[in-house]
Amino acid sequence: MSTRPMHVLVVGAGTGGMCLAHGLRRAGIGVSVYERYRDRGDGLLGYRVGINPTGCRALRECLPPELFTTFLATCARAPQYFNVLTEQLHRTASFALRPEADPTSIDQSVSRMTLRQVLLTGMDDLVHFGKTFTHYTRTDDGRVTAHFADGSTATGDLLVGADGTHSAVRRQHLPNAEVRDAGSINIASKIPLTPQTRSLLTEEMHRGISLIFGAGGVMGVLHVMEFKWDQRGSVKPGVGVTDARLIGQWPGLLFDNTRDCINLIIWSAADRFPPDVMRLRGEPLAEVARKLTRNWHPHLRELLRHSDPGSVIPIKVATSVPVDPWPSSNVTLLGDAIHTMTPGRGVGANTALRDAALLHRQLVAVAAGAKPLLGAVADYETEMIRYGFARVADSLRTNGTNGDDPIYKPVIGRLAMLAARGYFSVTSRLPPLRRRFVDELYNYRGAEELRTEVKA
Repeated sequence: MSTRPMHVLVVGAGTGGMCLAHGLRRAGIGVSVYERYRDRGDGLLGYRVGINPTGCRALRECLPPELFTTFLATCARAPQYFNVLTEQLHRTASFALRPEADPTSIDQSVSRMTLRQVLLTGMDDLVHFGKTFTHYTRTDDGRVTAHFADGSTATGDLLVGADGTHSAVRRQHLPNAEVRDAGSINIASKIPLTPQTRSLLTEEMHRGISLIFGAGGVMGVLHVMEFKWDQRGSVKPGVGVTDARLIGQWPGLLFDNTRDCINLIIWSAADRFPPDVMRLRGEPLAEVARKLTRNWHPHLRELLRHSDPGSVIPIKVATSVPVDPWPSSNVTLLGDAIHTMTPGRGVGANTALRDAALLHRQLVAVAAGAKPLLGAVADYETEMIRYGFARVADSLRTNGTNGDDPIYKPVIGRLAMLAARGYFSVTSRLPPLRRRFVDELYNYRGAEELRTEVKA
């Protein structure tokens, strides 16, 4: 083994890449991160991401303790209900979620922009913005050099592609790996939470996450994000002393424009949308959402009318096609760069965090002299491929995320919709089934084992 200190290059300053970078830095392993966006406020809106127990454990493992505590303090209020509604706001089902106890045992509601600022905290010297990765080459001594569009380069012992669904690292490293269109499109919107918009929600909608099964195969999800700071960015009255101190001292809030809001996402099969929908933004796109939901309850229509036009974006849902194992080298991938999945099960970001914790653990073993670098990469990839593509398959089986879902078919779609509603209705009304549903929800989202043994 080389006696030279190991240095890791990470392409992409997203959730998984930054979690890995924190873990490596804490372990004393050299790491540099290269991000194509121009600065820490570029490229993201404040939409919700659920960080489940697996994701929380990965963050706790990799982040400095006080920063992990800051992460918890900057999460939105945790959901208390999982609701299933019709487009007319008739309640099909409502499941009470577990009360907050150990913060790593429940789902945390996080703004993507806020999470980015948390993960960038204290990493100014490691993260290089405005660096668009183009390709990599290998040096004569077996190291790897990353090349960027501005003509600069960086050389290290390992290159980690954490650059998302359209990964340039994956295109070179695994040219046969395919990401395909899942056949559905989302329109995401953000509505400021005001007394007026709050009055349009029931208490269960306000306190929970609501899945909307609309007639005609138009679906929706609504969740409210309430934070510990107000519209001015000042800590709200009644926030505990510890959280108030952490938020008040946290420099990330200076870069974060996230405020209390309602996230409303409308989706359906791609053929329900105009051909140019992916080029639309703002008010023209909001009008598409309103046309798709013209038969929905007036309160939902009113919420859409209050959308912040600058927040309305289209999302074409994609999914990775499983690939056979490949020969391991000093280039590897994590997160959406290798296993993009639909949002159906809500575990994409958490699977990236799981990758980061696992790879961090393997590289710590390398730094300790317990195993060679290529052996560590091979062990990481073997495990990551197993659980990553299992999650991809699970996400495709979720109602409505796949454009081929029966719910979108002209004839059988109505029956499929009635069957889905019937399942939730019966499950919520029978106590044994209700308990089993909630238990399975938590088990799926939190039972993944992070402490995989690292063998020499």
